[in-house]
Amino acid sequence: MKTNTAVKINTKSCLQIKGFQESLINWNGKCCAMILLHGCNFSCPFCHNSVLVQANSDLPDISEEKILYILKEKRNWYDGVVISGGEPCLYHELYDLVKKIKALGYPIKLDTNGYKPNVLETLIKQKLIDFVAMDVKAPLNDKYKQLCGTNLDISRIKKSIEILRTSGIDYEFRTTFVPNLLEKTDLVAIATYLKGSKCFYIQQFNPEETLDKTTGKLTPYSLSYINDVIQECKKFVPNSRLRD
Repeated sequence: MKTNTAVKINTKSCLQIKGFQESLINWNGKCCAMILLHGCNFSCPFCHNSVLVQANSDLPDISEEKILYILKEKRNWYDGVVISGGEPCLYHELYDLVKKIKALGYPIKLDTNGYKPNVLETLIKQKLIDFVAMDVKAPLNDKYKQLCGTNLDISRIKKSIEILRTSGIDYEFRTTFVPNLLEKTDLVAIATYLKGSKCFYIQQFNPEETLDKTTGKLTPYSLSYINDVIQECKKFVPNSRLRD
């Protein structure tokens, strides 16, 4: 499989907020404000947020001040705030952002690829986040590097998994089931590694706006096949299911 060049981001730059939207599907049906940050250290070919991870984005920046003003004005409307991307944990400024949102009284959900375990651990210990959704891209072997398109350190992924499993914070692990890149045995291997975890969500592959255009031409697995895979995963993580 042809891999992509790792997407670069200047981690010392100011926070780059590229999206702010309302969502009813990203946190257990809560009505949430969703903040989307630009940049990622992975370049997964199946990423459907390609406009957020590419080095050069035409999306205009949204000021932090504007975001905080809206959150303050709509405190009685939103049930929580989801911070996603891209990869939020790349930003040094993330700490300050979540502190300001917390000060407004919001619970916070963080979406992450798990490559910054120390950032994740600090946010949890300081009680700055309430829920973490971590993507587990592939079995924890060389296939991880193949899918993410970068020379990554698998031990970081493993550390983040362990942090979530032992921290007491609410969490979920999730894997996008990409045809030709992942097979049934891969999903079962992931579930085996996650044995005893709270939940394991399998996400249907979305062929729209993928980072790699060739990957975007793939046909998603059938729901019947995915459900068969889920039944196998349930042997290790009983709360394994298809992400709605």
